[in-house]
Amino acid sequence: MRRCDVVPTKEGNWNRVCWSRRFTFCPLNRPAYLIFWRRSLKTSPIWSLLLPAVVAVASPLMAAVPSAAAETGTLKMRFVYGGDPPTAEDIVPNKDVQVCGQHDLVNESLLVDAGNKGIKNVIVYIYTGRGGSDLPESEPKNEVHVLANKNCRFEPRVVVAQTGDTLRITNPDPIGHNANLNFFRNPAQNLMIPVGQQKDVKLEKAEPTAIPVDCNIHPWMRAYVMVLEHPFADVSGDDGSITIEGLPAGEELTFRVYHETGRIDEVTVDGEKESWRRSRFDFEVQPGVNDLGEVIVPANAFDN
Repeated sequence: MRRCDVVPTKEGNWNRVCWSRRFTFCPLNRPAYLIFWRRSLKTSPIWSLLLPAVVAVASPLMAAVPSAAAETGTLKMRFVYGGDPPTAEDIVPNKDVQVCGQHDLVNESLLVDAGNKGIKNVIVYIYTGRGGSDLPESEPKNEVHVLANKNCRFEPRVVVAQTGDTLRITNPDPIGHNANLNFFRNPAQNLMIPVGQQKDVKLEKAEPTAIPVDCNIHPWMRAYVMVLEHPFADVSGDDGSITIEGLPAGEELTFRVYHETGRIDEVTVDGEKESWRRSRFDFEVQPGVNDLGEVIVPANAFDN
């Protein structure tokens, strides 16, 4: 009866070793780090003798090969207003005037930088709904996001969270506020936030869109909360820039763009006109930095 085992070579390949009265060699011509040989040590005595040599050869080879799954990319872009930058309208408070009247309040639904035309509060995220990307399940980060009732306005205007995170609503103002959260999938809540106090809201489920948060006491106050099942999202800052890190590289992903007052679908990307149907676009992320440059949004996109 002839028996066979597999042993490594100095070149990092495997040879099949068969024996009866003598050894014969049959090269497999496969790299050692691509084969996992499953045999019982009890039924293969020679393997137990050769195991130290296998470990010595295979371990450094496996360590030298980068994992494709570990490759990630970063997506960057800057949203620019295609026209003369609008000026945010002033808000004249009609409630708690003695406090709220001390602050320069404006309508924050559309904020455009007067110098570089950057559009603030644009949300970009991987879309995983119908017809979107299929992502592996993300580990929860259990982060806490603070939404403050400060100076008779919400700060920040937009919160992006992941399922498992907590929304902490605070009130550093000297007057009472409330936060009316009109969730679809998480329990809707209308919370009173007394002076100097806070309320925590656990975000258990992803929401289909950005959810408005209103203060019914001061009707000009509004914020938005986007709850996603993954961490791949960002909100544009004052200059309109967004950066999404840690994206899976080497595959095409579907992204969605959201702004509270506009439908961002007809855009100019780095000088080329593009149509982002349903405010979505597909992009194959490469390892490293992927910079789309300027995304110019026409002024009439914000007429809604």
